[in-house]
Amino acid sequence: MNDAAVSQQIQQMVRFIRQEAEEKANEILVSAEEEFNIEKLQLVEAEKKKIRQEYERKAKQVQVRKKIEYSMQLNASRIKVLQAQDDVVNSMKEVAGKDLLNVSQHHHQYKHLLKDLIVQSLLRLKEPAVLLRCRKDDRHLVESVLHSAKEEYADKANVFPPEIIVDLNVHLPPAPSHHNDHGLFCSGGVVLASRDGKIVFENTLDARLDVVFRNKLPEIRKLLVELFEIRFESMPMFGKEIGILGNDFEIVARDGGS
Repeated sequence: MNDAAVSQQIQQMVRFIRQEAEEKANEILVSAEEEFNIEKLQLVEAEKKKIRQEYERKAKQVQVRKKIEYSMQLNASRIKVLQAQDDVVNSMKEVAGKDLLNVSQHHHQYKHLLKDLIVQSLLRLKEPAVLLRCRKDDRHLVESVLHSAKEEYADKANVFPPEIIVDLNVHLPPAPSHHNDHGLFCSGGVVLASRDGKIVFENTLDARLDVVFRNKLPEIRKLLVELFEIRFESMPMFGKEIGILGNDFEIVARDGGS
């Protein structure tokens, strides 16, 4: 083989090797580009996921904050409405208390009422001897009905007439006056106690009023809830809150809370 043939063969081998190298290099470049694209896509997806998670976290924080703010506003509304409700109840009781002052002004009816209160107290105490206290101004009316009250009690309880001692030294407070609006007062009625003082039954008009209000408080609260709903039923923006507050009031009314 001459030099020309050898040189040609070497050149062919070089071209072949170069071609193989270029093809291998291209394969490496393509593979590297594919891996780069895959890694880039993974990084992009990871960043997208991180952004979505961060957005969801902040969205949840916003929702929680809104719920807290709504709850605080709703609680504030409940407190205001409950306070207004208590104010109405107290106002009703105050008006009723002022009306009680007129009861003792009608002497004939008041005398019969005193007798009924004494009989009721005797039936509760069931004692053979009791101590009775009344207002100083009512003492003559009380003494005028003692006998009939004892007889009526004895007939109802099927016992001997009890001994009733009117306390001449200690009286119930007088009715309120312009000079004593904030001191102790009594609108009328009686207080009976056993001789040893261990059992006391307060049957004054003021005590009866307290009992009536305690017993009627659920009905009063329910009525106030109904009036509240009627008052605001034409305001749709408050519809949901009214329903919630109404449920709360019904619970309070059933419990008899104040």
